[in-house]
Amino acid sequence: MRLPSKSKLLEVIAIQAEIARMGLDLGGVMNLVVERTLHLINVEGAAIELAEGDEMVYRAAAGLAKPQLGLRLRRESSLSGLCVQSGAPLRSDDVTRDPRVDREACRSMGLGSMVVVPLQHGNLVVGVLKAMSPRFEAIDDLDIELLRLLCQVVASAMYFAVRYDADGLLHRATHDALTGLANRALFMERLRSSVAQARYDHAMGAVLILDMDGLKPINDTHGHRAGDAALVELGRRLKAQARATDTVARLGGDEFGVLLRHVEGDQTVQAIEERVQHSLTPPLCLERCEVQLSASVGHAIFPKEGSTPDELLELADQRMYAAKSWTKAQTTLSGVADLR
Repeated sequence: MRLPSKSKLLEVIAIQAEIARMGLDLGGVMNLVVERTLHLINVEGAAIELAEGDEMVYRAAAGLAKPQLGLRLRRESSLSGLCVQSGAPLRSDDVTRDPRVDREACRSMGLGSMVVVPLQHGNLVVGVLKAMSPRFEAIDDLDIELLRLLCQVVASAMYFAVRYDADGLLHRATHDALTGLANRALFMERLRSSVAQARYDHAMGAVLILDMDGLKPINDTHGHRAGDAALVELGRRLKAQARATDTVARLGGDEFGVLLRHVEGDQTVQAIEERVQHSLTPPLCLERCEVQLSASVGHAIFPKEGSTPDELLELADQRMYAAKSWTKAQTTLSGVADLR
């Protein structure tokens, strides 16, 4: 039997060393692994799916799979679910003809082939590492062996995370470490669920995208501790304005999202936007300074303005950047007026 090359084995060892340094940071481990998988076996997409009840949930994703963070697939009708059940790697060289795969999900990502390898510690299979490509027959036996070696250490890291911090495992996989808010994966999962439920109930919901203004000047002037404090405070104020049924998330960097599950229409959303902006007016008092918080906001209402999460986020992004441009223009005009 052919074995992976020395260079590839050394690459796996290097990844394993990175995982070991991360300790019990499960979210960090999963994100690291999917990113490294792309280069390790030369594929265009990778994901870690965890088995949760009757579903497989995308908890980390990279490459072409990244937009699918939070996606839920039924275990019984997916290759990943079969992998968890069998405890053995499974490969599909042509997903368009494979009855074992979720063809709709594969079609939406433009996939041609994939492989799923179990994340198993002892007799416990907690999920899979999935590698995917738009090319047919893109993954061979040597690639599967490399992924199998990688999965052994990933599963061990997950096992010890469960053993030493069982209550925090799922929370850390679905929440932002700095702010404690939902992370992008959990936000996308709930957005998909809410869009589907709104369509079924003939109801409306909305998504807000917020981009913090002026984080770089805060970091440059007062240091990154002040910048982190500003991000935490912005998240806290957003959470204070949200209803119990809403989800507030830090999507990454200085970008936040708010999922509003039930709204009456544009006026409700605008009123919430105004309430959020008003909550940011009081400055954040740090040890030796005051920091002014502000954010640009855009929204999209579903299902009337979009039927998929990607459509909604794109529209909300466009409106957020339009609001940011308007704010910059007003600031410039104000500066010119002051000079006069």
